[in-house]
Amino acid sequence: MPSEFFNTSEVLEAILETIDEGIHVIDPKGQTIFYNGVAANHDGMKRSEVLGKPLLEAFPSLNHKSSTLLRVIKSEKPIYNYSQSYVNAHGRIIETLNTTLPIYVDGFMIGAIEIAKDYSSLKQLSERLADLESSLKTIKSPERKTTGNGGLYSFTEILTSDKGFKGLISQGKKAARSTSSVLVYGESGVGKELFVQSIHQESSRSKEPFIAQNCAALPESLLESLLFGTAKGSYTGAVERQGLFELANGGTLFLDELQSMPIDLQAKLLRVLEDGFIRRIGGTKSVQVNVRIMAAMNIDPKKAVSENRLRPDLFYRLNVLSYELPPLRERIDDIELLSEHFISIFNSKLGLSIKGMDEKTKAFFRKYHWPGNVRELKHTIEFMMNHTENDVLNLEDLPQFLKKRNPSEKILPLREAMIEMETKLITEALLQTNGNVFQASKLLQIPRQTLQYKIKKHI
Repeated sequence: MPSEFFNTSEVLEAILETIDEGIHVIDPKGQTIFYNGVAANHDGMKRSEVLGKPLLEAFPSLNHKSSTLLRVIKSEKPIYNYSQSYVNAHGRIIETLNTTLPIYVDGFMIGAIEIAKDYSSLKQLSERLADLESSLKTIKSPERKTTGNGGLYSFTEILTSDKGFKGLISQGKKAARSTSSVLVYGESGVGKELFVQSIHQESSRSKEPFIAQNCAALPESLLESLLFGTAKGSYTGAVERQGLFELANGGTLFLDELQSMPIDLQAKLLRVLEDGFIRRIGGTKSVQVNVRIMAAMNIDPKKAVSENRLRPDLFYRLNVLSYELPPLRERIDDIELLSEHFISIFNSKLGLSIKGMDEKTKAFFRKYHWPGNVRELKHTIEFMMNHTENDVLNLEDLPQFLKKRNPSEKILPLREAMIEMETKLITEALLQTNGNVFQASKLLQIPRQTLQYKIKKHI
């Protein structure tokens, strides 16, 4: 259809309707002038109940102070990543994470727009997780203890013939005798959590909880309440609830992808490291906790500091005991050792009797750079064993994107090669993020919807 048939406002409205986030726009008088379907779903309202109505009429539980939209209209200043809890006109509690911005035309403010993410379900999930951790805290085992993360690993289960990695294991055993915080960094899939679990298991805290939390998995306000707990009345419907610091008391709290923790929250973490006290969200009483903090990052911490993703003072506090785990491509001899180990594991799981790999496959594995590291190697072996019809794994059993890495393959046409490369990168990103499409899209720096389309098309 020719472009002259399009109405600009209709195009803009169509775009705002396709965005996978709630969009709510009001004029300077507080009347709703745009309200997309996603926002209506978040708020549990019909669009007809909100559009064209004064905001406080549609949401009577809000007022000029608690409404982020009305606050922006008054202050003419943006509000970023603000958690809001309110009751809709039907009595349902709604919780959203909002970014609210003033709208200017020719220097005059003509309204405010709010982009809202619904995290009610995530909050409920985190609270169920906290309840689960609380019940599991009482479980003790003389050997391999179970927490919310399953069985914990020990240094005896870290397989390596690499001299440098053996040296790191030796250092880790010495760290187990200490009570200082630990920082481990390295590429995704190198075994950072396995390493810190082993330090915990070797330490005097081994009979106490080991609790892990990925800092990239939740928005700031939700992560804060999960870590520190909540006091009754701190937000609508809030109850007294322990956070992970209290649940891990006496044991270890492992914070993965620390560089994803918001800077303000890093300051609160630093205070806990310094004085050992926490305060629940909305509470007035400080509680002392005895928790050993272990953190992991998938980038160099100095780079994270230079990019303002990690507070320098927190880095120096954690850098007393820090360990960089090498990628698999720098531990060439471990590739065959780990492959044999995974073959043994999947023989048992799948009821197979695979004897190993042929020499060409071994050579290919040694040359491949393994961007997903040990995790990618494990998934590759699992794939091959599910597809092979032989008793020895060979190059024909490789996943399709890895087959194209074979030097003996002829050069592909450019279009075909680009599709193969795209498929390979998507597959590697999914391997590195354990199939998490949202995290993979961040890794690939493309929208989640685009990644989902490409997965359906190519994989």
